[in-house]
Amino acid sequence: MSLTSSMYIARSSLITSQIGLQVTAQNMANAATPGYTRQIAMLQALRGRNADPYQIGQGVGVQDVRRQIDEALQRRLWNSNSAEYSSAQQLNVLSQLETILNEGTEFDMSTQLSTFFNAWTEATTLLDSQANILNQGGALASFINNMQSDLVQQREQLEEQIDAQVLLADSILEEIASINEIISSNEIGDAEASGLRDRRDQIVTELAQLMDVTVVETNSGGYDIYSGSTPIVQGTNNRGIDISRVTVDGVLTVQVQLSADSTPLPVASGSIGGLLASRDGAIDATLEKLDTLASQLIFEVNRLHSTGINEDWLTGSAGTLQIGASDQLLALNDPNNSTFANLPFSAVNGSFSFEVRDTNGVVVSTALIDIDLDGLNENGLPGYADDTTAEDIRAQLDAVPGINASFDSSGRLEIISDPGFSFSFQDDTSGVLATMGVNSFFEGTNASTIGVREDITVMLGRMEGDQFIANGTALTMGELTTTASEGLGGLSISKFWAQQSQDIAVKTSGARTSANANRLVRESLDGQRAAVSGVSIDEESLNLITYQRQYQAAAQIITTAQQMFDTLLTLV
Repeated sequence: MSLTSSMYIARSSLITSQIGLQVTAQNMANAATPGYTRQIAMLQALRGRNADPYQIGQGVGVQDVRRQIDEALQRRLWNSNSAEYSSAQQLNVLSQLETILNEGTEFDMSTQLSTFFNAWTEATTLLDSQANILNQGGALASFINNMQSDLVQQREQLEEQIDAQVLLADSILEEIASINEIISSNEIGDAEASGLRDRRDQIVTELAQLMDVTVVETNSGGYDIYSGSTPIVQGTNNRGIDISRVTVDGVLTVQVQLSADSTPLPVASGSIGGLLASRDGAIDATLEKLDTLASQLIFEVNRLHSTGINEDWLTGSAGTLQIGASDQLLALNDPNNSTFANLPFSAVNGSFSFEVRDTNGVVVSTALIDIDLDGLNENGLPGYADDTTAEDIRAQLDAVPGINASFDSSGRLEIISDPGFSFSFQDDTSGVLATMGVNSFFEGTNASTIGVREDITVMLGRMEGDQFIANGTALTMGELTTTASEGLGGLSISKFWAQQSQDIAVKTSGARTSANANRLVRESLDGQRAAVSGVSIDEESLNLITYQRQYQAAAQIITTAQQMFDTLLTLV
């Protein structure tokens, strides 16, 4: 061991202190930088030479400068970001949906339904009852139209958000592949490109906020990105993602897929997953329930109105359903009858009565129109050959004395009485009149097409046996809001919508709870990461003092060794 060795040891300490000071300065400079990971200098004592009998060592060296990071904690944080952004997105959509439904106020569906049916109940006590019913019916139809339009608009906005966020996610994936390439070329030996790795971790966090991914680090330092078990980024190759839209049975489905080969990706979390779940769940479900409500409202109101009459009976009535010429000859329940097969409601096995009277009010003819829709042929086997067609109904009505029944140029059934005669419909157990829109109140089939007929005459009364009840239809119509409907799963119209509104409220409450819980988990993990990887000014200040003192001590050793050399040279 010599004085030269001591100076070399001190020199190694000077170099190490300088590197440590650089690392400390870098940490302190980036104490407030988002996504920055604290760097630490990995110091290592240098072993002594074999020729040294005491093996004292050769000083200190910097083995490596690495980020101080817990990889497992980082992956948990990415998963937590995905969960938080998914639940937050779903809460946002459900909150908007609640605003559209506006339940619990005087401008909601329940109030509109109640006002409409109350107008029927109060019809016989108001001088302008028919005008009031028409106004309330028009207001209800308009309210349903507007709600359907708002829901469709909300869904279109979700579609635009999905497109924009998938495009953003694809650009992030491309950047990850690019950084993988740079890291692979920059990291030589054991050196770590800390700045690049921080940048990559930060954009992976941004990606996790958009979609749930799995990150696997390769031996070369690159990140492979997976969605489920499907690789998206492999090293420097980004296979890309985009949106696929496919219509199946009239339903538009949206899914994220690989651009390379159209493989579907199971995106279930992140803001994209939240948007997809909201679009396919709350929005589509509410649109479906609104269409069901509108179609059953149309059918049930028309079913009662079609057999209603006023004191002067009818001299003419036209259906609203346009039946193609070929469909007029097919059974109403034949799956090949496109006109009736596409309706949200249908006629069933049954019949209705048809009466004609003269100017003196004397009933001159009565007919029972049978509606055979049992789906069986004359041999009792499945088939539609002898089931009722639209043409059968027209022919039976046209055969009644004093009545002319035909299809107009658009395929609508028209019934007109001869001069001096009038007619009425009674006891329709098949619902065929409402299905064809004969003597109906509403037109349309769903939430987007519902409306009050322009040529409507409100039917307030009805025949019960041989007796005319002036407010018979009005009273029965008023009870419809609380009457169970088979088309609504045994629920009444008001109960059906109240249940849907309550379901949305429950989902919103659950989404809010989930969003808050996921936020707290993410904040906790953020705190844990900060404790491991964040910069502490106090700790770095202590390191600064330590490296400063280490540098001063090494310099003092060199000074002392130099003095000893000078003394030795003086003696020579």
